[in-house]
Amino acid sequence: MATAAPAKALAPNGAPEKKPGLLMPLLIVTLLALAAGAGLGLQLAGTVEQAVTKKVATEPEKKPAPPLRHSGDLALKDLKPVVVNLAAPSSTFIRVEAAIVFKNGALVNPDVTAAELREDIMAYMRTLALSQLEGPSALQHLREDLNERARARSDGKVDELILSTLVVQ
Repeated sequence: MATAAPAKALAPNGAPEKKPGLLMPLLIVTLLALAAGAGLGLQLAGTVEQAVTKKVATEPEKKPAPPLRHSGDLALKDLKPVVVNLAAPSSTFIRVEAAIVFKNGALVNPDVTAAELREDIMAYMRTLALSQLEGPSALQHLREDLNERARARSDGKVDELILSTLVVQ
């Protein structure tokens, strides 16, 4: 016994009737996913914004960086090394290498000022005893004294005398 195949339903115009396919449900699912994604995105964006606002409010206000000690139009002139014997003990000598910092154009002849300062440093170092160069604050005192002498000798035109090398032997 053979059974006959079921007959296909025909549309009123005589063409076979189309069944609804996957296109319509796929379109509906896509639109639902798009709406859910947009809603979730808006919610997350709001919570991120709140978190950032809260963090910024709790951070302390940053102070601006202090200005540089030496900035602008400055010049640096190295002095020739100074080697002298100390006052006590007389067999001990000291070697100092230094440089001066001044505004560009402030000194008419920087070479002459450098030579005068070198001479001043030599005279000052000959008066020092070894005990004045010992201890934690000795270098700071020496720098302050030499800076005062440099400013006095140059009528305030030298901003700073920088010690680059100090050897006591």
